[in-house]
Amino acid sequence: MALTRGFSGRSRGPQCTRLPPGQYDAGAAWPVLHVESTPSIDTARWTFEVDGLVDTPVRWSWEEIRALPGSRYEGAIHCVTTWSKFGMRFDGVSVDTLLDSAGVGADAAFALARSHTGYTTNLPLDDLTGGKAWVVWDVDGEPLQDIHGGPARLLVPHLYFWKSAKWVSGLTLLAEDRQGFWERNGYHDHGDPWREQRYQGDR
Repeated sequence: MALTRGFSGRSRGPQCTRLPPGQYDAGAAWPVLHVESTPSIDTARWTFEVDGLVDTPVRWSWEEIRALPGSRYEGAIHCVTTWSKFGMRFDGVSVDTLLDSAGVGADAAFALARSHTGYTTNLPLDDLTGGKAWVVWDVDGEPLQDIHGGPARLLVPHLYFWKSAKWVSGLTLLAEDRQGFWERNGYHDHGDPWREQRYQGDR
């Protein structure tokens, strides 16, 4: 798959210090960009699983995961295609809560997030713990739409948004890093917006 370097976003403006380098403020818009067809996933069959290097693999149904203690993220999200969106409010469950239920194995250092569509993306475990990541199903008080990853998506807002896997189905904990879909096709393994880690080889 060919990748085009040098996304050309809109002007950030001279006073916009809250935007990462190369980003523009999308305002009220929430652009939709994904490589897959949008699925419609019945919550009666939806599941989320934490497995791999854990004490006990755990799988939740839609009702079970929504019964867990809730958690909220309020803030910005940043897409590698150069848009950023501020003032977002997502509700769901902290990944910390899910990992605590499974018990993180001593050798676990990375996670592979996977989706009901087969999409995957890799993350260091440190980027998923300590209140930095969620599985979310509501945005701004409304159910997350299919086109934005509903019924539930991963949310890792301090990284570029391809790391926040849509239609998420689970996390597999690993001792070593394992690239996901976009990482195998040239995107950066980490994806820090403030360091402009868009592609393999970026600092």
